[in-house]
Amino acid sequence: MTTLLQLDASARAGRSDLHTYGSHTRRLTSRFIERWQAAEPGRVLYRDIGQSPPAPVDGDWIHAAFTPPRTRAPWMQQRLAESDALIDELLAAEVIVAGVPMYNFGVPSGFKAYIDNIVRVGRTFGFDRERQGEPYWPLLAGQGRTLILLGSRGDYGYDPGERIAVMNHVESSVRTAFAYIGIDDVRSLAVEYDEFGGERLAQSLQKTEHALDQLVSQLLAERVRVLATA
Repeated sequence: MTTLLQLDASARAGRSDLHTYGSHTRRLTSRFIERWQAAEPGRVLYRDIGQSPPAPVDGDWIHAAFTPPRTRAPWMQQRLAESDALIDELLAAEVIVAGVPMYNFGVPSGFKAYIDNIVRVGRTFGFDRERQGEPYWPLLAGQGRTLILLGSRGDYGYDPGERIAVMNHVESSVRTAFAYIGIDDVRSLAVEYDEFGGERLAQSLQKTEHALDQLVSQLLAERVRVLATA
């Protein structure tokens, strides 16, 4: 049974298919989970980063994180408790389904705080200044996790080779952070034309939802092949 982790980072509370001012990314993450569950029921963990963002990293967090666990004071354990919970959820999941809209060319602040809390020395990446070669290494590599990155954009033309691809700092930053901790199997889809509305947005939503359905089928088929050869 696959464990899925659903992350919603949109500041909008509802889904755009159910609410007039709802979120396209919440619509996509919900559709992904629904399609997956219909084909292969599994365990779903849920975290609403948009409505309840993690606390940003501060000096106390950094002090605590870089203090060896055996010598941490009680306040350090408390300061890292939220980070521990977020990482434990991540470790429990095989498939991470993240709805991450583009806000001013990057990720929402809550999702940046999420990344800062899960990219953590000793838990998701290793560091040894005495290590030969690269002093940093991912701790989650080779464990079979897949990140599904579902986005929405106000403008259009952000994909590689398109008119304003250079202004897209969502996919690249998320891919970099997750690859750094060892999750480098990333599949991404995004709705465009949100600020235009009308037929262009409707067509983009339809196209993205169709691609999402195909992606679910593809991932399930891949899972069957992996299990057959295990």
